[in-house]
Amino acid sequence: MSNPKNETSAADPRRFRLIPLDQLTPEQLTLSDAIKSGPRAKLKSSGASKPGPLGGPFNVWLRSPGIGDLVQRLGEEIRFRSSLPPKLNELAILITARHWTSQYEWFAHHKLALEGGLAPALAQAIAQGRCPAQMGDDEAIVYDFSCELHENKEVSDATYQAALDRFGERGVVDLISVNGFYSLVSMCLNVDRTPLPEGVTPPLPPLGER
Repeated sequence: MSNPKNETSAADPRRFRLIPLDQLTPEQLTLSDAIKSGPRAKLKSSGASKPGPLGGPFNVWLRSPGIGDLVQRLGEEIRFRSSLPPKLNELAILITARHWTSQYEWFAHHKLALEGGLAPALAQAIAQGRCPAQMGDDEAIVYDFSCELHENKEVSDATYQAALDRFGERGVVDLISVNGFYSLVSMCLNVDRTPLPEGVTPPLPPLGER
């Protein structure tokens, strides 16, 4: 497997260097092709739709193609076939990105959340580490469940029951899964120090400077 030097620079702080397509191993190329031919490739905002080397978390997953393929297929299921409406799925992703202060993850999904119908003020409150002043009933259930899960490592009986009553058992599992999956994504991005596109200001302030 290729092992590019892990030198970093101010221009590109990545720890996992981008791998040119012609330097991919057969296993890495299979994974790259699977990502580039999947549903992510239909989204203009996705790194899977752009020519050249894979970036974002995909670039990290190339280092372990077996795990990378399982992870990217799990991501497809959570992202594109969840029982939760896109707005609520994206809300959980933003809460997870904020929990991990994953700048790239927030940048990648903030626009998708707004396009899905999430109110800008709600997203802004989460970015600043505040509980949104106004939320719909479904949004409040997702917010409470996700925040408790991240902060307390469990959810209260009342929070669980509210999610179960509204979304059913599948919805509860899908909600747990989106928080867990994007925690993994945020870990990969943060360890990699994946940079934002040139000229983009980090959208998430430090939680101590709200």
